[in-house]
Amino acid sequence: MILEPEAPTATLAPIAKATPGRSLGLTAATALVVGEVIGVGIFLTPAGMAKSLGSPLLVLAVWLAMGGTALCGALCYGELAARFPHAGGMYVYLREAFGPRWGFLYGWQCMLVLDPGLTAALAAGLASYVAAPGLPAKAVAIGTILGAAGANAFGVRIAAGFARVLAFAKIGLLAFIVVWGFAAGLGDASRFLPLWSQRPGSAPLLQGLAGAVLGAFFSFGGWWDLGKVAGEVKDPQRNVPRAFVWGVALTTLVYVATSAVFFYLVPLERVASGETFAAQAGEALFGRSGALVFSGIVVLCVASSLLAYMTFAPRVYYAMARDGVGLAGAEVLHPRTGAPLRAIAVQATLASLLVAIGRFDQITAYFVFVMVLFLAASVAGLFRLRRRAAAPAAFSTPGFPATAFAFLAMTVVVLLLLGIGRPLQAGLGVAVTALGIPVYHWFFARSRSAEPPRPAGG
Repeated sequence: MILEPEAPTATLAPIAKATPGRSLGLTAATALVVGEVIGVGIFLTPAGMAKSLGSPLLVLAVWLAMGGTALCGALCYGELAARFPHAGGMYVYLREAFGPRWGFLYGWQCMLVLDPGLTAALAAGLASYVAAPGLPAKAVAIGTILGAAGANAFGVRIAAGFARVLAFAKIGLLAFIVVWGFAAGLGDASRFLPLWSQRPGSAPLLQGLAGAVLGAFFSFGGWWDLGKVAGEVKDPQRNVPRAFVWGVALTTLVYVATSAVFFYLVPLERVASGETFAAQAGEALFGRSGALVFSGIVVLCVASSLLAYMTFAPRVYYAMARDGVGLAGAEVLHPRTGAPLRAIAVQATLASLLVAIGRFDQITAYFVFVMVLFLAASVAGLFRLRRRAAAPAAFSTPGFPATAFAFLAMTVVVLLLLGIGRPLQAGLGVAVTALGIPVYHWFFARSRSAEPPRPAGG
């Protein structure tokens, strides 16, 4: 899939060198963060945490702790985005901190495996709720992917407009559930008791905390992707850091409030799985039609996540191609919409192929460890970038370096838990990603050494 870069023709040169216009404001950027992060996990993760921890207070404490950790990471990413307010996000940050090979390895595993795999998983999850006789789930999933790609083909402003509507609708419905559940007295406050002590049958405390930390960490996953569209945000040094912070803060509030109302509505002793937990809460809120109502909300949440993810991901392929280390032609922007059409097509095509053959959950599981490793490396790179910088960034991370250390400590914990719990998956993910090293040197290193240096973050 990764081809040796070709010399641009005379007619394409002006377009290939073009940069996307800045059309996203603070509200749209924040909506993209919330839109990607809050997905189906809001209904599934609280059940797993409740079963393993057996204590409402412990569950809420884990949400708050992980929200605080994510906020520390978001503040660090705010500074990274202020230093390099260009398309690409983590690819650019790794490239600038550690060199082009690190950036390439991140983009290599994203473009070929992780992005199409997660896109396929989201689309298939959505299709499982809406497929019907005569309407195969795979057809629904592929149609959803193509629809999201089509929205992005009209430009980031159109895609972000849809994402904003979906994100606001999602937050509004979840807020209604919380307010209606408590205000209508549909539950029982005694279900929060005992508040701290673990219920009988819960997992041992350390084991339960380990599972809850992993579940909560990945429920916050994706907030960092906003940096990929920083090149299309107005006043990025100001708006991107604020969108990171507002997006993580809103997500934390939603997770805590939704988990609290679930505990209020459903006794912990009746929790069997995430699906039954959500169905029980839906029945308590809306009667027999509760499961159907919650299915609709799940579809809305997943659709919002899918659209946001398909808005973010192609900007990495675009940035790589501009640097001459990616798919030839992916740097070309549509002259009217400013959309990287070939980059969008790559993600949609690979994801649709994975849906068709039914192989994506197993594949993406191998690259979770690598993704967290790159996330930690990009924040660690901030130390190096600060030492090399001639002047401070337009936005500086509050509380640095403690803020960065807090986030890195949590990512180390997550990496250890993943490595111990799934050593084969972690090892294979690292090995496949490392195959990008000879690819980079054989196809791109020599051609890059012959080019004049590019401006940082270009």
